[in-house]
Amino acid sequence: MTAGFAVCEVPPQLTQRSRTESRRPGKSDPGDALTIARVTAREPALPPVRLADRTRELGLLLDTREALVHEATRRRNRLHAHLQVLVPGYGDRVHRLVSGAALDRARRLLRGLTGLEPELARGLVGDLRRLDRQINGLTDRIATVVGDDPLLRLPGIGVVTAARLLAETGDVTRFRSADAFAALAGVAPIPASSGQVQRVRLSRGGNRQLNRALYVIALTQVWHHPPATAYVARKRAEGKTWRAAIRCLKRQLVRPVFRLLQEGQLGLQAAA
Repeated sequence: MTAGFAVCEVPPQLTQRSRTESRRPGKSDPGDALTIARVTAREPALPPVRLADRTRELGLLLDTREALVHEATRRRNRLHAHLQVLVPGYGDRVHRLVSGAALDRARRLLRGLTGLEPELARGLVGDLRRLDRQINGLTDRIATVVGDDPLLRLPGIGVVTAARLLAETGDVTRFRSADAFAALAGVAPIPASSGQVQRVRLSRGGNRQLNRALYVIALTQVWHHPPATAYVARKRAEGKTWRAAIRCLKRQLVRPVFRLLQEGQLGLQAAA
């Protein structure tokens, strides 16, 4: 890039397809170079390579946070199983093992119990305390990186969801339009017409992390944002199922999200 060459990202799906068509047995560096060259020659609209910037930093923080959240969930499930055996009916006193207060009550219930299982359960309480501190610390760092990004103005978006949108989108200028962004997110319907039958089908591809972020926004808006609630109700009245109505709302959310991503990038460029 310093020498003035255009450097693009080649999606692995395209290289896999080209490798299959090359009739070369196996996989090798020369073969990969040939397939990548063929892909770049026939695909003029490949996205530019993503450089290290705040979106990559956000992606690393988010992936680490998500791994810790999954680990905490596994340990909560194990603690729940131990408590069911050690303190039958404990759920009447500890409704959810999520908050610090709930973990304190669980520790008090285990006080005085002897044996291996109570020891393991107390260890899980300590592990959950540590994991929660790490998760909260990562969330604070993510909030610092996101700052006052314009995405936060959209109802239904919190810091973590905004960070995921930024991390998965990268340089928003690589998208020709909001429709191209919708295709990447897997929320653009795919034509599936045949003869006189005109129809579309649900996209199962695209970036699933982007798709999930839009789904979180859609659900939050349905429950807490009256315009979104009215929109879904209108779609249900037209005969659509709940899931189909939510998919329609996700598609509607693409344009404001894309516009705010563009606004945020312009703000960063102006600040630089």
